[in-house]
Amino acid sequence: MTYILRLVAVLCILSSLALAGCASTKDDPDSVEKQEPVEKMYNKAAALLDDGDYIEAAREFDAVEQNYPYSQWATRAQLMAGYADYSNLKYDDALLALDRFIELHPGDENIAYAYYLKALCYYEQISDVRRDQKMTELALDALKQVKTRFPDSAYAKDVSLKIDLTLDHLAGKEMEIGRYYLERNQYQAAINRFEKVVEQYQTTTHVPEALHRMTEAYLSLGIIDEAKKTAAILGHNYPQSAWYKDTYRLLGQTPELKPEDSVYDKTLGKILN
Repeated sequence: MTYILRLVAVLCILSSLALAGCASTKDDPDSVEKQEPVEKMYNKAAALLDDGDYIEAAREFDAVEQNYPYSQWATRAQLMAGYADYSNLKYDDALLALDRFIELHPGDENIAYAYYLKALCYYEQISDVRRDQKMTELALDALKQVKTRFPDSAYAKDVSLKIDLTLDHLAGKEMEIGRYYLERNQYQAAINRFEKVVEQYQTTTHVPEALHRMTEAYLSLGIIDEAKKTAAILGHNYPQSAWYKDTYRLLGQTPELKPEDSVYDKTLGKILN
């Protein structure tokens, strides 16, 4: 009899615990019964984004994915969470979200935008030419990916413009270093930097100055023939440039000298044409 009473008591305790658990689940605001519909959660996040509350918007988009991981809304939310972090200048967080979206949804209709947004995260962190240009290189690589993968996308034109600006920035860094060496009479080191601008960044605005500085360095080293050849390339390709006139003054020749009358380096000339 005592055993039966004890068993009944245990069962009563277990029943009480079970009922308490059910009540707890019922009253829990995070329970399935209380969970917001996915559309409502997504729209709430979108409204926060429109209001400029990027931190809360990112959190709400993350919540959509966490609560409805297999829905189409979760896919959209991943991309929009990246956009919210980007808008809040949280570039590292944005890149994590975008890389995850690209990995999980390579065939999504918005994949081109994801790549474009990723490129912007790098591009907008480009620093002054006096600082390290690692971010500029990452931006250039990401921009080229967009141009190569999605040549007909709505972002292609803007990407092409940003690639040109990024190349110009990288060339500017080489010019900065080259001028530094030139001012300190380290002429060969300076020439190496200016040659890099001429050969690798030939479409940028820095090429005429690079050719002028190379001429200056060759003259300082006493290598007159190379100085004349470099000046001739400058005159042939940029006859209207102010650097052209400065270079020929440096050589003691008249600025009116016609490019075809001067010594011309066909190898470098071919690169620049």
